[in-house]
Amino acid sequence: MKSLLVTFFGVVHLLPLNSGNTLLGNDVSQRPLQDIREEISRYRDVAKSIIELAVYGKAQNRSYERLALLVDTVGPRPSGSKSLEEAIQIMYQNLQEDGLENVHLEPVKIPHWERGTESAVMLEPRFHTMAILGLGSSIGTPPEGITAEVLVVTSFEELQRRASEARGKIVVYNQPYVNYSTTVQYRVRGAVEAAKVGALASLIRSVTPLSIYSPHTGIQEYQVGVPMIPTACITVEDAEMMSRMVSRGAKIIIQLKMGAKNHPEADSFNTVAEIIGSKYPEQVVLVSGHLDSWDVGQGAMDDGGGAFISWEALSLIKDLGLRPKRTLRLVLWTAEEQGGVGAFQYYQLHKEAISNFSLVMESDLGTFSPCGLQFTGSDQARTIMKEVMSLLQPIHVTRVFKGGEGTDINYWIQAGVPGASLLDDLYKYFSFHHSHGDTMSVMDPKQMNIAAAVWAVVSYVVADLEDMLPRS
Repeated sequence: MKSLLVTFFGVVHLLPLNSGNTLLGNDVSQRPLQDIREEISRYRDVAKSIIELAVYGKAQNRSYERLALLVDTVGPRPSGSKSLEEAIQIMYQNLQEDGLENVHLEPVKIPHWERGTESAVMLEPRFHTMAILGLGSSIGTPPEGITAEVLVVTSFEELQRRASEARGKIVVYNQPYVNYSTTVQYRVRGAVEAAKVGALASLIRSVTPLSIYSPHTGIQEYQVGVPMIPTACITVEDAEMMSRMVSRGAKIIIQLKMGAKNHPEADSFNTVAEIIGSKYPEQVVLVSGHLDSWDVGQGAMDDGGGAFISWEALSLIKDLGLRPKRTLRLVLWTAEEQGGVGAFQYYQLHKEAISNFSLVMESDLGTFSPCGLQFTGSDQARTIMKEVMSLLQPIHVTRVFKGGEGTDINYWIQAGVPGASLLDDLYKYFSFHHSHGDTMSVMDPKQMNIAAAVWAVVSYVVADLEDMLPRS
């Protein structure tokens, strides 16, 4: 999950007169806010029914068990892999068997990168085999590897100050962890900045607040006109150790070998299922998570949990015999980890209908005990979302935070569609993120039940309101 944002600007048009009301630009609601509050309050019994079914009833633990079956069967699902395509076909069949409507696959082209065999060995001042994970899209080393002295820096600014020392060396970044969005820049740009000053390779301290000698992978980006050099993440422990060593005047030499390869683009699919709206079927509330993962661990947390509570939301609504006025659309994205590749192609295909999207939702920050909902939209829409979240008082998840986002829905948000994402324990999330530790052992069925209940209540109520959410 998580990549740099790309901004797109779309023109939003008013819907036909026979459609549910939408509030765009500086328009004001055709109904007083108090009327909308009263409308939302009438969903309290429905919300309680969804919560009861998800958390205490026959559907409890269902999303966890469904997820465990998939990830135990196919394992991790990197972009372009056979395991990802197997998972997509399994989900296509599962969604049909679940009785959802309009189940289909939308073709996309996605990157295909393989890490191959990789190793990093410290030769001086002592022999030490290091744990590494090559970064997505990295090139490999020559077969004999790269053997060179190390330059340890703690920031891009220090690298620039010491640029004359970097030529012919392996740059090691020992940047402090501030937060994910700040610190991930070293993973994304580390190779490019090192190559600009003549380095042969770069090794980046893993982007995580906690490490038990565990490297974390992720995407990195090369830049046109800058030499491509091999790049990988190392553990927090090894980055800190090398920093201490050089502070004492030690000379460090590392031999790096990486068999990474970039293959031609592969064929893949976004996986789609719906509950078709009863009154305004052309209008959409989209719920989503991504089905691909990195090639380590099981991809259970990132983003199996988000994908499966999104499926569960539609299952819960269907099981209760509910059919909202608008269409509820589930999308399981492909190639999110490469920067939202599948989602961008989906946006390009469907953006002409942008005025029909009331809300886009993505769960890609874990499915631990939710704190609330992150939301991006107009002030009017935020007020409405706070009323919707009040329906979740029985499970004590009622807060609305700023900054709804997700790699796969940011295209829509940047074009003006209201967007929401699930917020929970980010410290825990980034401790396991993109590592061998992302397995079913991280997941908690009771926490997934609550997350699914939140997702189902929010998506159903917004889809069933008489008016679409207002836009800014």
